[in-house]
Amino acid sequence: MSLPLLACVSQGSWMRSQRYFGVGKQEMLQKKSAVLVDGVILNGPIMDSKAGEKFVEEACKIIMEEVIQKADDVTEKVCEWQAPEKLKQILDLEMRDAGECHQKILQLCRDVIKYSVKTNHPRFFNQLYAGMDYYSLVARFLTEALNPSVYTYEVSPVFLLVEEAVIKKMIEFVGWEEGDGIFNPGGSVSNMYAMNLARYKFCPEIKEKGLSGLPRLVLFASEECHYSMKKAASFLGIGTENVYFIKTDERGKMIPEELEKQVQRARKEGSAPFLVCATAGTTVLGAFDPLDKIADICENHGLWLHVDASWGGSALISGKHRRLLHGIHRWKLCGLLASINAGLLKKCYSAEAAYLFQQDKFYDVSYDTGDKSIQCSRRPDAFKFWLMWKALGTTGLEERVNRALALARYLVEEIKKREGFQLLLEPEYANVCFWYIPPSLRKMEDGPEFWQKLHQVAPIIKERMMKKGSMMLGYQPHWGKVNFFRQVVINPQASREDMDFLLDEIELLAKDL
Repeated sequence: MSLPLLACVSQGSWMRSQRYFGVGKQEMLQKKSAVLVDGVILNGPIMDSKAGEKFVEEACKIIMEEVIQKADDVTEKVCEWQAPEKLKQILDLEMRDAGECHQKILQLCRDVIKYSVKTNHPRFFNQLYAGMDYYSLVARFLTEALNPSVYTYEVSPVFLLVEEAVIKKMIEFVGWEEGDGIFNPGGSVSNMYAMNLARYKFCPEIKEKGLSGLPRLVLFASEECHYSMKKAASFLGIGTENVYFIKTDERGKMIPEELEKQVQRARKEGSAPFLVCATAGTTVLGAFDPLDKIADICENHGLWLHVDASWGGSALISGKHRRLLHGIHRWKLCGLLASINAGLLKKCYSAEAAYLFQQDKFYDVSYDTGDKSIQCSRRPDAFKFWLMWKALGTTGLEERVNRALALARYLVEEIKKREGFQLLLEPEYANVCFWYIPPSLRKMEDGPEFWQKLHQVAPIIKERMMKKGSMMLGYQPHWGKVNFFRQVVINPQASREDMDFLLDEIELLAKDL
C-alpha cells in the first residue's frame, strides 16, 4: 500500500503499532515503503528486540539471584506453602486482552520462584530427582534459546551428533558391542517404547493391520514395577488384565520361580507371552531384580526382556556398585536407550514423511533420526547429560553415584542409633525407608491399634514440614505396611549435615505426637 493510505490508519491502530514496534507515529510515517494489508502494518518486526533483550537480561538476573545463588543455602525454605485458592490470588493468574508491563511480568517471575518448591534445595528429598547441576542448567538455557527440534540433521546438526555420542557411550556401559537408541522424556515414555517395540518384534504385522486377528498378548512385570507399565498396556491396547504381576520377595525383588510359573500358566491358557519387564531400582524400595536368572527364563521361552533402569541405571557408571545390575548385558530393551537391535526403532515407527525425510538430500540422511521416534518435535535432552559429562568426566559422575550411596548408608546407620526410628529393610540403593515412632507410641503393644496410630504419624509430620518449609520428604503405605517415610539420596548438594538435619527435624516436628 502507498504512504497516503498508511496515513489514514486510526489512532488506535497507531497505538498498537507503537507498542509492537517500539517506534512513534512520525518515525513510521517517514518509512518510504510502509505497507498495510488487511489493517495490519507489515514493515519491521512485530517485537521490540531491544525491550525484549532488556527483559531477558533482568529476568536472568532474578534467576541468578533467587534460584542459582540460593540453591545450596539451607537457611532458605524448601517451600513457601500456600493453599491453592490463596495462591491463585497472589499470582493473579487471569489472562487479559491487554498485555502487562515488563515490571509486572518481572514481579510475576519473582512470585513464581518464591512460591515454587525448590527441588534444588539440599533438603528436598521428596522424589527421584533433586538438585542442580550447573552444566546441565546452562545446557538447558542454550537449548531453550536456540529452540531446536531433534528430527533432521539440517535443523539440528549439533544436537543429533551429541545424542549419537551419548548413546554410543551408554551402550558401552551396558556391555553391548552395538545397538540403537533414542532419548525419551522420562521413564514412563521409555517403558511405552519398550512394550511397543517388543510387541512389534513379536508380530511385525501389527504396524499395518492393527490389533485385529492377534492372539491374546500377555506380558510379565514385577509387583514392584513402575505404574507406567499398566498405563502403557492400556494405551497400547494390550489391556491391563494382560499384565501378569509377578510376586516379589521381602526385599521387593522379582522371584524368578514365580515368573516361570506365570509364563507356563499363560501358555496353558492359550495366551501369547511376548515380554518380561524387569526393574533395576524400584520406585519405593529401590530393589534390583535378579536380571541373570530372569534372562535365563526369557531365553528358554523366547521372550523379549526389557529392564526399566530409569532409577537404578546410574549405578552402571560406578565400579563399586555396578554389581547391582549384574546381567545387564542381556537386556534387549532398556530405559532411555531403546533397542539393542539396530534398525528396530525405525522399522517400528517410521512413517516416511516426505516433507521431512527426503532421501535425495545433499548430506548423509542416516543422521535424520526423527523417523524412529513416536514424536515429531523432540527436545535435545541428551545435550544436558552430554555437557555435564564433558565437564565432570566419567570419574566425576562415578564420584556422585558413590557419594549418594555412601550418604544413604550413613543415614541408615544413624537411624539404627536413634530411639524411635525403625527401618523397613536394609536398603541396597539410595532409597531409605523407615518409620518414626513418636514417644506416645513407643510403649504400646504391637497390634492393630498401634499400626493404625502409626499410620497417621507420617502425614502429620509431612504437613508440618511443608508449612514450615524446612524440608520435603515423601511417605506412603506399601503392600500392607502402614505409612512410612521414603528418603531418596540423589542431590549432589546434599551432605552429611543434611542427613543429620532430617532426623533431627522429624524428632522436633513430632515431639508432641
